[in-house]
Amino acid sequence: MLKLEQKELIDLLRQMLLIRRFEEKCAEMYALGKIGGFLHLYIGQEAVAVGAISVLRPDDYVIASYREHGHALAKGSDPGKVMAELFGRADGLCKGKGGSMHLFDKTRNFLGGHAIVAGQIPIGTGAAFASKYEGKDQVTLCFFGDGAVNQGVFHEALNLAALWHLPIVYICENNRYGMGTSVDRATSVTNLYRRAEAYGMLGEAVDGMDLLAVRERVGLAVERARRDCIPSFIEAETYRFRGHSMADPGTYRTKDEVEAQKKHDPIFLFRDQLMADGVLKEVDWKQLEKEVREIVEGAVHYADASPEPSLEWLLTDVYVSER
Repeated sequence: MLKLEQKELIDLLRQMLLIRRFEEKCAEMYALGKIGGFLHLYIGQEAVAVGAISVLRPDDYVIASYREHGHALAKGSDPGKVMAELFGRADGLCKGKGGSMHLFDKTRNFLGGHAIVAGQIPIGTGAAFASKYEGKDQVTLCFFGDGAVNQGVFHEALNLAALWHLPIVYICENNRYGMGTSVDRATSVTNLYRRAEAYGMLGEAVDGMDLLAVRERVGLAVERARRDCIPSFIEAETYRFRGHSMADPGTYRTKDEVEAQKKHDPIFLFRDQLMADGVLKEVDWKQLEKEVREIVEGAVHYADASPEPSLEWLLTDVYVSER
């Protein structure tokens, strides 16, 4: 990977901070009743999405699970439109019809969040197949949680990707819990990256709390996929600081465990690294905080100002019109 310039390093930090503050604001809006349904926050896992997506081209594809706000923002989706979608408003990414678990952004080649566990894996595999079939050199990043690796479609998709040499990188965000069940209670082999061995696919683990480590590992996998159509499976070992969703009391893990993991907060680890290297000063950090806070507040104002969808919209976007 090429050495990053100061501006690029700070921008990566800005992206992680934007996701963190956006998600914190989402929790606040949920408590106020402005966001309905389920809400799964990405707090703690920011280094995975930002580090991985930072190595892509704009025309590459990204697909994720229901915990996808961070991926959409990292892919370049407008924060105001994302927040409006969470509010169920007409100016949202999907006209208010998708909500938190179904964000899609065609303009950014973001193929959506998917509420069914592992449901996005065969779809992402299909996107990679389409790229190869059409003779394009686009790469697909497919994100999913540790709970997805025991689903049948995970195995079917990896088998096909290896068999057909598809340009895809599967990224498992192992945050140690599938809802409230720990990995070691649900999976016989807890080194999840080893699942790739069964399909002759390269499998690797990476510290998902280290942004630059994620960026380097995924960058190499993306290069292999783009150049040689070689798929990869990367297990990013990370941790969510909040519950599975806003409805989760989190009684399955201790406060001491969560607090111990917060010592590995990816945002502050990266910030401290940049400060130690002389890339970032305290005044720069405060300015960054201010800029991000204004963006998030602006997103809320945009969402609040957006109208409710009309009842007639229930009948639109249901079928694809024939040309």
